[in-house]
Parts: sequence; C-alpha cells; structure tokens
Amino acid sequence: MAMTGGTAAALPMSNHTRERVTVAKLTLENFYSTLLTQHEERETRQKKLEKVMDEEGLIDEEKIMRRSQHARKETEFLRLKRTRLGLDDFESLKVIGRGAFGEVRLVQKKDTGHIYAMKILRKADMLEKEQVAHIRAERDILVEADGAWVVKMFYSFQDKRNLYLIMEFLPGGDMMTLLMKKDTLSEEATQFYIAETVLAIDSIHQLGFIHRDIKPDNLLLDSRGHVKLSDFGLCTGLKKAHRTEFYRNLTHNPPSDFSFQNMNSKRKAETWKKNRRQLAYSTVGTPDYIAPEVFLQTGYNKLCDWWSLGVIMYEMLIGYPPFCSETPQETYRKVMNWKETLVFPPEVPISERAKDLILRYCNDAENRVGAVSVEEMKSHAFFEPVDWEHIRERPAAISIEIKSIDDTSNFDEFPESDILQPGNNNHFSSSPPDKSKDWVFLNYTYKRFEGLTQRGTIPTYMKAGKA
Repeated sequence: MAMTGGTAAALPMSNHTRERVTVAKLTLENFYSTLLTQHEERETRQKKLEKVMDEEGLIDEEKIMRRSQHARKETEFLRLKRTRLGLDDFESLKVIGRGAFGEVRLVQKKDTGHIYAMKILRKADMLEKEQVAHIRAERDILVEADGAWVVKMFYSFQDKRNLYLIMEFLPGGDMMTLLMKKDTLSEEATQFYIAETVLAIDSIHQLGFIHRDIKPDNLLLDSRGHVKLSDFGLCTGLKKAHRTEFYRNLTHNPPSDFSFQNMNSKRKAETWKKNRRQLAYSTVGTPDYIAPEVFLQTGYNKLCDWWSLGVIMYEMLIGYPPFCSETPQETYRKVMNWKETLVFPPEVPISERAKDLILRYCNDAENRVGAVSVEEMKSHAFFEPVDWEHIRERPAAISIEIKSIDDTSNFDEFPESDILQPGNNNHFSSSPPDKSKDWVFLNYTYKRFEGLTQRGTIPTYMKAGKA
C-alpha cells in the first residue's frame, strides 16, 4: 500500500459502502433510542398507576394487587412487542378513504375483534414523490401525541410494498363530508367546532409541532361528534405541491375564473362542493387553506395553523372558502393578494364578531390572533359562551348516529382495490420498490401499550359484519 508521510492514502468510499455505513449507524442509533424510550414509557406508566391509586384512596392490599396486575400487563406487552404483526392479523372490511399515496380501510383485529382504521401507504410512490420525511413525521407525532385531541395510533408495521398505520376508527367521518352535507353551519355549531379545533391545534403546538395542513379533511369526528386532528404528513418539510413554484408556473396566464367571480354565493357553494371531493383525493391538493407565508418559504411559525382555521371558519359560515377559484393557480394568486380578495358576500348574513374573528385569523402573521397567546384568542367575543374546560364532555353541536362499532355511514363509498394483493401489478404501482432504498423506512414499526394489552370480548351484536 502506498504510504505518504507515514499515513495510508485515503481511498474514496463507494456509494454501496457509504449506504451500508448509514444503515449500520441508523440501526444502532434506533436500537439504543428505542431502549431508552421503552424504559421512560414504562416508568411513566408506573407513576401514572401510583397517582391513580392515591387519588382513588386504595388500601395497601388493593395497591399490591393492582401493581401485580400491572406488572403482568408489562410482561405481556414485552412478549407481544416481540411478535411480528402483519396483514394476516387483520381482516379487511371496507375501503373508507383514498388518497394520492394509498388508502384507508376499516379492519378488524382477528384475535381481539377490535375495529381500527388502517392507513396503507405505498413505498414506491412515496420514494418517487419524496414523501418519506412526511410519513416519518406523521408516525412520530402519532406516537408522541397521546391526548384526547389527536387520532390515536396503535400499531405501525411494513412489508415489501407498503407501510401500515393502525389507527383508532372515528365513525363520525371528517369535517369535509359534514360541510358537503350542509349548506352552511349555524354560528353556534361553528363556534363549537372552531373552539374544539383551537384546543386541538394548541395541544400539538405545545408538543413543538406545527401541523401546516389544517383543513376540513383533517378534522375527524369521533362517535360523539367531537373533533380530533389527523394527517400529520406535513409536520416536517412541505409537499412539492405546496411549493410556491408549483402554483406560480401558470400565474402569468389571465385569470380563468371570471365566471366564478360573477356567481352568487349559492352557485359558488354548489360549484365548490361539486369539485371538492376530487381535490381531496388528488396529489396536488388545494392551496385554499395554506397561509401566504408558507408559500413564500421565507420562514413561518405555528401561526400558519391559525390562518387555516380562519379559512375553515369562513367556509363553515359562508358555504365555500374565501379564495376558492376554478384553478389552484388562481386560488394561490388570491391567497397571496388576500387584502383585496378576502371579502364577505352581502347576501350571506353573519355577525360582526364572527367576521372580526375571521379577519383576525386571516391577517399578517405578526397581527394574527394567537400571536400573543392562545388565551387572547379564547377571550375573543365570538367564543364568549364557550366552556373551554369542559367542551369535550358536553354534547357536540351536531350529534353522530352510530348503529354499530363498524358503522361507515358517515364515509364515502369507494370501489375495492387490490393494494393488499401480494405481487399485484396494479395501477397503483407498476413495480416493487427498489430494495436498496428500503432502509429509509427503518424502525417504522410501533406498538402502543394499550393496543396490545387491552383484552375483552365484544358482544356478538356489536361484532363487525363481513363486508
């Protein structure tokens, strides 16, 4: 070997070796990080148990029995964590959602009979569309956010083709579907949904996350009609479709929506609702709810989520969002010129305090409501009757009718697909993902303590019917 000044000449590292080193590094980091997290989570559960027992005023004998039951659960959790979880553990009942990168299915876990929503994401599509960081962010926030305001994730796993997120099933559907069923919402109902969404957004802000994609599609409703946040795919980075250039590329064309501008609010609402479903399922999405500073990419913060809430509030009361147009490019232009384009149609009467709050949300970031504090927002006149402390325990503004644990009547109908078929060569993905790239999905697997340790039979009349 040639020596220079007593040291070996450095040879360039091949791409293959560099990738192997990266995989080894990630594997070790993940292994130790997981060990630490498991230990912390176990300690947290133990402290929570002790706190609950003290609050219940249990005597020592009862505490010993409860600790023993808990220890058995922890042992069972460790055992079950080591078992591989896969598609065979779930029975697919029905498709309840479809998007650009996969679909959502109602599934039943075979051993417990519990019902879940399974989000299936195609690896090949995500690699191609550079979505890996977004999907990773979604999995991470769902693991970390464990409150009443965020959709709970119980498991995540993968196979050669897909990633799977097993989430709690919320039978109330989403806010987009609710808004499409109603012409507009009353101010009372709007007040309820906006107030709950304020608390939901604030709960993730307190964890240090910015959602960046607050829209009606991502506000889900539980069996009692209360709001939960979902779809955290944009919590890091931005979809290519959300970059300014994407919308700017056609903005030199003259506006194509003169007809849209001349429509009355009833026609506008009808046109918006007719095209809305298509926008929700496309890769492009809609820029209607995105704050102007996010498009500029010159820096933004959690205040961008409050802008989106203002757009949703306008849509609830007026019947369509303030910047809707015939093309995404024209919508983008309107969002960027919001000072001229954010207007209220005179034929749809809304209160001055509702109008004022919308204008406080849809404002320059530094003047936006919430810039000082969330408490400042809560004290706005529009929210005057809201009981912030107990809103989730009270009846929802619009009650949800649920006939069974697998009731999907609040969801759209979707045709079946063969996304779960092994070796399928369907329209979703023309080829299996590149094996050498598969390490980017390393350590995706997750199992939640409650999901694995909950037992209990489901009454026969509540068991899911076969789809």
